Amino acid sequence: MRKTSEKYQAYVQILEEELIPAMGCTEPIAIAYGAAKARETLGTLPEKVLVKASGNIIKNVKSVIVPNTGGLRGIEAAAAAGIVAGESDRMLEVISQVGEREQEAIREYMKSHSICVEGLEGDRVFDLWVIVSAGEDQVKVRIANYHTNLVYLEKNGQVLRNLPVEGEEENGLTDRSLLNVWDIFDFAETVDLADVQGVIGRQISYNMAISQEGLTGNYGANIGKVLRNTYGSEDVVLRAKAAAAAGSDARMGGCEMPVVINSGSGNQGITASVPVIVYAEELGVSQDKLYRALVLSNLIAIHQKTGIGRLSAYCGAVSAGASAGAGIAYLSGGGYQDIIHTVVNALAIVSGMICDGAKASCAAKIAAAVDAGILGYHMYQEGQQFYGGDGILSKGVEATLENVGRLGRVGMSGTDKEILKIMLQC
Repeated sequence: MRKTSEKYQAYVQILEEELIPAMGCTEPIAIAYGAAKARETLGTLPEKVLVKASGNIIKNVKSVIVPNTGGLRGIEAAAAAGIVAGESDRMLEVISQVGEREQEAIREYMKSHSICVEGLEGDRVFDLWVIVSAGEDQVKVRIANYHTNLVYLEKNGQVLRNLPVEGEEENGLTDRSLLNVWDIFDFAETVDLADVQGVIGRQISYNMAISQEGLTGNYGANIGKVLRNTYGSEDVVLRAKAAAAAGSDARMGGCEMPVVINSGSGNQGITASVPVIVYAEELGVSQDKLYRALVLSNLIAIHQKTGIGRLSAYCGAVSAGASAGAGIAYLSGGGYQDIIHTVVNALAIVSGMICDGAKASCAAKIAAAVDAGILGYHMYQEGQQFYGGDGILSKGVEATLENVGRLGRVGMSGTDKEILKIMLQC
């Protein structure tokens, strides 16, 4: 791909937009970001707080620990953390600088102030309002469609920011419709690595660090350690699965280390990168080869999620695991045919795994998705594959990705609502 082409520049920009650092599960952090922005605009600690959130946000915040809060969970904790100690200019690292004194202040604020939570009606998947007041002053903040997309800001009736929100369109971001697997492969093969070195290098550093923390610490259900302790560490497949799961163990368990995300999700960022890095170490490939494999894996994950949507009943680990399989195929010397068959095979195996919120079991789902990605590659190496017409598969990788997007976005929308109803009863 020519460096001067529009598509080349778009692909670089997409990586820069998507591969950003975040501390903690991104939905509670988005609430903390909105709350911090509201408090900063108000100019004082709010006396009253109202958070209105769409069902998918509620689902992903319900069970996960908010980092730097001393183990607190839920929307109220995320909002309080942003209000008391957040710095909105840090975006998805909004509460990364919170210390013990601030943690105590967060707890005291939650005891002394009422933080009300309401569900938002409608079909918008990602929609969030934070409304705060003190005395006669009131501030309203709205974030919509993606985690840092602050579309509305009002103080005392004066509108300070008002951006259009049209459907699920991600206004302000580079056009994702430019993505397709052939061009992604071409871009990965030809990209000037200086153009992606910063984002890919940071992903390697951050995501491997939290993976190691998950393997040595005590987080959630410790899926990474269970895999390693049960099956050993001799086999690279097991090491790849355990390392990815361990990163999620730590992240879902409130670890205060940052992650480089993919498609708005730290778990997907871990899944699309860590198994590829583990395989690169096993195969002894050059750093250049690893960087190109990670460019490929990340962009294929983003391409899949563009059709599915950022939040869905379709587990994002599935698309990221298939993408990791593609990255591993590339590291192993595979060409375009190896990559597309790896992705299709993997999606045939685990598509339909549900997302029932961010929590400890995400790590186990990641292990299953990574296993499917690797199996998808080895199937093709053995001359085996799933074909168009097998279930939701169609002939051609793009047609299959379109089917998966339709399944996740349209077909599972009813499933999403039922999942939320079940979760709110528990």
